Amino acid sequence: MPESISLSKRGKNAPASPIRSLAALARKAVDKGVHVHFMNIGQPDIPTPKGMIEAYQSYDEKVLAYAPSDGYIEYREGLANYYNDLLEADTITPEDIIVTVGGSEGLLFAMAAVTDPGDSILVCEPYYTNYSGYANMLGLGVDAVTTTPGNSYRIDPSSIEAGISKTTRAIVIPSPGNPTGVVLGEEDLDAILDICNRHGIFYISDEVYREFVYDAPQGTRSPSVLSRPGSENIAIVIDSVSKRYSACGARVGCLVTRNKEVRRAALHFGQARLSPATVDQHAGLAALDTPRSYFDDVVKEYTQRRNVLVEGLASIGINVEPPRGAFYLAVALPVEDAEAFSEWMVSEFTLENESLCVAPLEGFYHTPGLGRNEIRMAYVLEQETLKKCTNILGAALEAWKQKN
Repeated sequence: MPESISLSKRGKNAPASPIRSLAALARKAVDKGVHVHFMNIGQPDIPTPKGMIEAYQSYDEKVLAYAPSDGYIEYREGLANYYNDLLEADTITPEDIIVTVGGSEGLLFAMAAVTDPGDSILVCEPYYTNYSGYANMLGLGVDAVTTTPGNSYRIDPSSIEAGISKTTRAIVIPSPGNPTGVVLGEEDLDAILDICNRHGIFYISDEVYREFVYDAPQGTRSPSVLSRPGSENIAIVIDSVSKRYSACGARVGCLVTRNKEVRRAALHFGQARLSPATVDQHAGLAALDTPRSYFDDVVKEYTQRRNVLVEGLASIGINVEPPRGAFYLAVALPVEDAEAFSEWMVSEFTLENESLCVAPLEGFYHTPGLGRNEIRMAYVLEQETLKKCTNILGAALEAWKQKN
């Protein structure tokens, strides 16, 4: 590249994804014939609901045309019914919803609608890494409130208030959380909403794992910020079919807000990118007919997988608190540099020709130096496979100790 031509600061500073950072090493291992177990990425192996698959198979329009920029009205009506059932109140209309290209685009639209370059978002670290990726893309800073494994990564509303800076324009919090599995209760939501209202900042709530709540009565869903008083003007919910229906490849999500100005801005962003995918919306509409029994079975299976992973880690001397939601486990390892260990494990170590790919957790923190000894493990594999994974991890840790 000629010296007179250079990337933007945005391009130069774009953070790599720690979730996918080891993918190239894992592929090389696979090419060498090693069986790699992928726990680095939240790709469920639970079957996608049959209705979604049939919607794809039965699509027979002669022209694959553009959809409306905010999504088909039929799909938005279906989504509104879903949220009103969740909230047990008729408070969401199709005009409160923008259909997006996955939850990721909804997040980008939400952040762009309520911030300007030089502003900042507040996150609770460790946090989903795409938050900082989009912050960089939009020219935003990041304010971080640290949660710790010693306190089960609990989010303390008073810490959030203390973490607000002069440039903070929105908080972005997932519940259930990625990568910690933390579930915010109604009291916490009310406390955070009160803080946001008093400081005049928006609450962007990432609720894509809503159905995956454990150690609770059957059918329990994580409470939505939309259900709480005081959320009307400041709450923006990000949602997606990816995890809920084990349909990560569908790339259809939505943004939900009762703030008409936020919705208008998101619609204009949507018009700029033209439209969300046509066929995926038909599949998303079909997914809304998925019976509750599907989620009961999925939650039961994930609960068992979580328990198998927690017990397997305990058997190799690593004790962790079982997460209450989502399907991730943040794990502190007895190593100084989890990234170096993880790279070595997937590229050089095998146990009976099998290896393990995980996500180093340092990239999920904003504060330098935090998370260096932590990894994220996604329990999206079958129970017997998870047992193999903890055995591989235990053997790798022992070999790493001898090596170093």
